[in-house]
Amino acid sequence: MQQENNMHELVERLSRSHNLTDEELLCLLACREETVLLELQRAARKVRETVYGRDIYLRGLIEFTNYCRNDCYYCGIRAGNHHVRRYRLSEDEILSCCRSGYDLGFRTFVLQGGEDPYFDDQRMLRIIERIRTEFSDCAITLSLGEREYESYRRFFDAGADRYLLRHETASRAHYEKLHPASMSFDHRMQCLSDLKEIGYQVGCGFMVGSPYQTNEDLIRDLRFIQKLQPHMVGIGPFIKAKNTPFENQPSGRVEKTLLLLSIIRLLHPHVLLPATTALGTLDPAGREKGIMAGANVVMPNLSPTTVRKDYMLYDDKICTEDSAVQCRSCMETRMELVGCRIVTDRGDYIG
Repeated sequence: MQQENNMHELVERLSRSHNLTDEELLCLLACREETVLLELQRAARKVRETVYGRDIYLRGLIEFTNYCRNDCYYCGIRAGNHHVRRYRLSEDEILSCCRSGYDLGFRTFVLQGGEDPYFDDQRMLRIIERIRTEFSDCAITLSLGEREYESYRRFFDAGADRYLLRHETASRAHYEKLHPASMSFDHRMQCLSDLKEIGYQVGCGFMVGSPYQTNEDLIRDLRFIQKLQPHMVGIGPFIKAKNTPFENQPSGRVEKTLLLLSIIRLLHPHVLLPATTALGTLDPAGREKGIMAGANVVMPNLSPTTVRKDYMLYDDKICTEDSAVQCRSCMETRMELVGCRIVTDRGDYIG
């Protein structure tokens, strides 16, 4: 009973001061007491509603290429996975996705793909400029992986507003267990610093329960978020992918992901926090639970249904056959069930 009381006290202090010591955060990360976890979620919702109300922001996800030069050990579209059917959307197909999304009320388009050399600066600039010209009231978010400073600068100057780049882990030792030697922890961190310096609204993030991850690694992630002060943090449970080195590893836990969503909301009250598709993959009500834990963003898919099954970052990904209309309608219904509402605006960070 005393330990549970101590946990309740930690939640109250985190809600008030938006910070705890490493030791206190470790205690929360190890907590399995349902009453404490529910209190933590209530506190996270209260903080979210103070800043953003009960509005849930839509992001229209366009997965435009599944080619990737990298060989991350966890990823289903890694370069070494020769079982993947590769595809690239044309510029016109990308614009068509945007038009469909715009008609459905989307005011943010997220262009996500593997690190595909085909989409060099020239091609990406042309796509960004076309979207910016046709949809001047929309936000353009890029999620293209690691580039050099000048590329990021060109994209920003052409009209891109936001950039999502998961840091995956703030621990160098852990990073090196998830990636081949050809990939650099320092370069990943430098990219995030560059994006912030240029002026993007920046998103980072990590997988919960990835192989070899410890609670101490998660503390480093939380401290990194506090230092970077990103505008968005995308986290979701690790889910194995076929034909990867980690294909036999256990998935991360939904409950641990919800716990971290609430902690992140309380550490960084203004952050934009997605309830991810990975949550919905492991739990049919996962995205609703994410919203109840403090999240305020959902990202329905606008990609053509003909290619969605080929953008399989992990096994059994949901919503691969639903049309954009179905995804939009489904999200609206799901959010209403938890007392929130989908809003049709850009959903910018409130600083």
